[in-house]
Amino acid sequence: MMNLQSQPRYGLHGTLNIPGDKSISHRALIIGALSHGTTHLEHFLQAEDCLSTLSALQALGVPITHEKETVTIHGQGLTGLTAPKHTLNMGNSGTTTRLLTGVLAGQTFTTTLIGDSSLSQRPMERVRHPLNQMGAHINLTAGHLPMTISGQNLRAITYQMPVASAQVKSAIILGALQAQGPSTIVELLPTRDHTERLLQIFGADIQIAQDKRTITIQPQPQLAAQDLIIPGDMSSAAFFITAASIVPNSHIKLTKINLNPTRTGLLSVLKRMGGNIHLTALGQMAGEPVGDIDVKAATLKPIQLTATDIPAIIDELPLVALLAASANGISKISGASELRVKETDRIACITSELQKLGINIKELPDGFLIDGRTAWSVRNQQLDSHKDHRIGMMLAIAALKIAAPLKLNHASAINISYPTFFQDLQELLTKETSS
Repeated sequence: MMNLQSQPRYGLHGTLNIPGDKSISHRALIIGALSHGTTHLEHFLQAEDCLSTLSALQALGVPITHEKETVTIHGQGLTGLTAPKHTLNMGNSGTTTRLLTGVLAGQTFTTTLIGDSSLSQRPMERVRHPLNQMGAHINLTAGHLPMTISGQNLRAITYQMPVASAQVKSAIILGALQAQGPSTIVELLPTRDHTERLLQIFGADIQIAQDKRTITIQPQPQLAAQDLIIPGDMSSAAFFITAASIVPNSHIKLTKINLNPTRTGLLSVLKRMGGNIHLTALGQMAGEPVGDIDVKAATLKPIQLTATDIPAIIDELPLVALLAASANGISKISGASELRVKETDRIACITSELQKLGINIKELPDGFLIDGRTAWSVRNQQLDSHKDHRIGMMLAIAALKIAAPLKLNHASAINISYPTFFQDLQELLTKETSS
């Protein structure tokens, strides 16, 4: 049980260099492993999920050295992976699981993937179905892990995505690289495109239509190793953007953050709510637009969000709920049923935990109804992350609005995506001013 920082007297102040982007760290490891030559990654995210990907690739015969934020990958090419000597443990990482499923579907050996209790409840049929259409042999356990993948010669596919999922899209793309002809994917809604951007840097022929939803993949590329610096993670920066927006007198700056348009949904939401945000563009890193983000405390308005808004803010929805709880009016978030099948049922967990703080939040089948006009009044000082990293960090930010001492159970869950979160938060809290 961890004691959470209560309401700071002077707000949050200072400048932070946010850890490397989680999505890009995963993908750069995998694509580097499938390339020819030696790939060097700087500012790699040292979180449990990304280390699950690294360990799995090592077990598949890829020599990788790792020293703090620097990773060196000796690529083996599309056909150079080798059968692991044991089952591969995915830990809590859905990204590792789904993306590696796409890679392993076209290999020449059989692999079994397992995960922790949370990951073993997450849906995997959505990735099995399209890959089996390509000729893969993938067997699930009642739709979940454990999963056994018997690699096959894959055929091309034209696939209409039934759900908006960057992980499923990426799995199909990685399978399509190994197919016998060009494949096309049509997305339900545009999702984060880090896989496409990175593959283009490494030399793959990936064509994106003007609608941003139709992707054509040419097979059997000769991927070439790259040296990349990974930008700061917007999903991690989002916690401090939210904190500075809702804690009075705050003013912070976050440097070299990934400003990919598929990841800046929280910034768009905050601007619609009256947030005080300023962006400074700095060019590109790892094929992604990057910039600095300056945030000041603001008086927020309520917001209405529907299904078309959700893909760009899916990881940040716990924070959107918190922003709505700090806004002057009633907000409604709908079309977010995907939250039910994340690390936890995030709709249920967010609702129950924020209600402990006296927040007027109602659980909907696919989202929330939140009245930010209701004064917060702590009903239970024992908060719980439910072993979900994003809920744990969201609650730590919520605690900054509360004068009473609060405790967080299962705080170690944050190591899944942001091991230095509490140190970085403390850095912003110790730079107090009297202004």
